[in-house]
Amino acid sequence: MGIRYEDVTDGVRRIHLFGRLDTVGSEEIAGKLASLAESAKRGVVVYLSGVTFLSSMGIRALVSAAKALQARGGRLVLHVDGSDVVVRTLEATGVDELIPVFDDEDEAERAAMTSV
Repeated sequence: MGIRYEDVTDGVRRIHLFGRLDTVGSEEIAGKLASLAESAKRGVVVYLSGVTFLSSMGIRALVSAAKALQARGGRLVLHVDGSDVVVRTLEATGVDELIPVFDDEDEAERAAMTSV
């Protein structure tokens, strides 16, 4: 499981995840994901296009990061482009009702900047 980030503006951080977000992958990145989301100034877009599998442990890491950022007045959104498996998992578990999901990068970044 891989993770990298970039700050595109003072208010938006992009976090890219790659690989299988299963139990092992989630354990590898959960702490770093939480730290990167919490240290962002306002909005975070988590890119899941490179994720090939999403387990309940991966969902837990995403929801935890989103809640921590929201508690600080920020917003975390997900960008999923081309990964039907991940989209179906998010929809089947209702995560798309908790964390906004976008297939358009510009829309995702605009949404990350809006107040919760």
